[in-house]
Amino acid sequence: MSEAAPLSGVRVLDFTRFLAGPFCTQQLADLGADVVKVESPAHGREFSMPDGRDTYFFLSSNRGKRSLALEVEQPEGRDLLLRLLPRFDVLVENFRPGVMERRGLGADALIERHPRLVYVSISGFGSTGPYRDRPGFDQIAQGMSGVMSLTGTPETGPLRHGLAIGDLVAGMFAAQGALAALRTRDRTGLGQHVETSLLEGLIGILTWGAGMYFDAGEAPGPAGHHHPLSSPYGRFRAADAYLNIAAGSQRIWERLCQAVGREDWNEDERFADPLARLRNREALSRELEGELARATVTEWVDRLNAAGVPCGPVHTLDQVFADPQVIAREMRVELPHPVLGTFQTTGLPVKFSRTPTRIERRPPLLGEHTDEVLEELGLSEPDLSTLRDKKLIR
Repeated sequence: MSEAAPLSGVRVLDFTRFLAGPFCTQQLADLGADVVKVESPAHGREFSMPDGRDTYFFLSSNRGKRSLALEVEQPEGRDLLLRLLPRFDVLVENFRPGVMERRGLGADALIERHPRLVYVSISGFGSTGPYRDRPGFDQIAQGMSGVMSLTGTPETGPLRHGLAIGDLVAGMFAAQGALAALRTRDRTGLGQHVETSLLEGLIGILTWGAGMYFDAGEAPGPAGHHHPLSSPYGRFRAADAYLNIAAGSQRIWERLCQAVGREDWNEDERFADPLARLRNREALSRELEGELARATVTEWVDRLNAAGVPCGPVHTLDQVFADPQVIAREMRVELPHPVLGTFQTTGLPVKFSRTPTRIERRPPLLGEHTDEVLEELGLSEPDLSTLRDKKLIR
């Protein structure tokens, strides 16, 4: 018999917008937390369609939440929010430093009033330092973190990552920080302020990229289509499309040579050992692609994997979601939606044996759960009607 979801019983107040913050709170919702998204009744949502419909920019990072449309810019609305706050364990916000303080909702003030509160902040650059007041967006963070300098080729120059990787990584670190702070609260009874930023998140995943700089004292250039420390380890062209091959050890290299019918490469001094293959990457890639041109990607993927050589296709997204492995792991989910008809989303990347999680709640409509959340606070229908008349809720 399965138990409740991992974060069942945890309540999160979501003051986020755009991507980094919503992605953080969506992860908490996926794990079973009750996430209530606080939205403005007057200003609506970012990037909605002209007719008011939500775009996938919103839908892709707000599943599993309830929507409370409450005007916290007005004193009466803010007072109502402060009445709600003791019912929540975590507050997440991703405004520029100082914005929440000006609203009377800053971390220091709220934690002093509610010592068990875990208050999570995500910003472009953090709350200290010379850039604290700058607006922070993913593209800017990708450039300033060094990630773009490692992406691309010498011919293209620096390239942005295909996803908003700075937003997504910051959201993941923020969720990780929230969970760590909740665990600390279990021991001490006290909450705390947890911070991360787009810039720090991307620097935090530089790993061996930063390691190459620390080791050599020189900044590495763009990695291009190939691993900077191993060859052949990268993207190659077959007869019909691209595939990735990762011959990351001498044994795998020998298997690759046998699988493509070129055992003679083992005797070629240009390719005799890992350092030689790295030095002669360009020549090796040309010769390898010459052999790969004899068959399709599907044929090579089957042949190389059977030989124990790590290999896989370079899929487009339509191919990803038709892949039998992706389907078997339930990484595409569909739910009914009152406007779209069907809401499609990615599945849960983490599976639990004892406390399984499921995506059961679609992204909310604006203000969909306002009455529900405020009724939990004890407000009556006449109370709600009065607040609606004042345009404090929607």
